[in-house]
Amino acid sequence: MTPSSTGQEVALAILRQFEEARSELLGQAVILSDGKAGTICKVFLDELHGLRVSIEGHEGQWPISTIKLSGDGDRR
Repeated sequence: MTPSSTGQEVALAILRQFEEARSELLGQAVILSDGKAGTICKVFLDELHGLRVSIEGHEGQWPISTIKLSGDGDRR
């Protein structure tokens, strides 16, 4: 973004990136760092913690940094 970008342009760019991440993550099989496993059913944007996910069959939300996509090598 350039210094002349408006707040609205920045907000729209963030929302586009969030939607892209959401569409890529929903339905993905994951393993959490605490050993829980399941499928991502919701993706959230938390102003304090960043991108968070909910896993089907487990209560709570986890930061994206605590998951490993199943069958995706070392990617987080």
